Amino acid sequence: PHYDSITKIKLCWSLYQNGISPELIPSQLGIHRATVYRWIKGIKLKGINKFIRDYKQAKKSRRRPNKTDVITKLQIYKIREEKRKCCGEKIQYFLKQNYNKTISVSTIYRILNVKYQLRSKWKKYCLRGHVKRGLKPRESIQTDTVDFGSIYAFTAIDTFTKEASVILKEKLTAKAGQEALKEQLNYFKTIEHIQKDGGGGYPFL
Repeated sequence: PHYDSITKIKLCWSLYQNGISPELIPSQLGIHRATVYRWIKGIKLKGINKFIRDYKQAKKSRRRPNKTDVITKLQIYKIREEKRKCCGEKIQYFLKQNYNKTISVSTIYRILNVKYQLRSKWKKYCLRGHVKRGLKPRESIQTDTVDFGSIYAFTAIDTFTKEASVILKEKLTAKAGQEALKEQLNYFKTIEHIQKDGGGGYPFL
């Protein structure tokens, strides 16, 4: 699924805080190595909240004024209601399919926010309990989840090599977790031990 720059910044910082090398983060987020170092440096200097505020302001200053017309806003609200409160990415898809209009996901959420007062919450589920550190590659994989409100990141980190696999899903459900885990198992191949959020673990058979 699509995710914007703000989500990437938060994911980048989350991975860095979990001990992932800045050299390994670009491949997970699809961004340049220099961007990762620039973000990390800025966040260390300003803090995550101030950095994001400044980033949004700078982006807003560069953007040309573009007011979305009333008809388009009504179409967005209509899709939102008809499709049972679907996410911004799906609204973007239906706008293109039904009305041949292309609008950014961030603009869609901004329009929805006016009517529904949506809040894009960022909450990291902090690790609790003892984390088993691997003594060799693939011995111990630590899994965790990051909630971005409309998108959920399922992360898996090799506690020895610090490699990370980040899988994004639209729902925080058991099925989504199983799908993410399957992709991560394919990525890491052989795994001896998996620890779920909170430090609890189970042997991989």
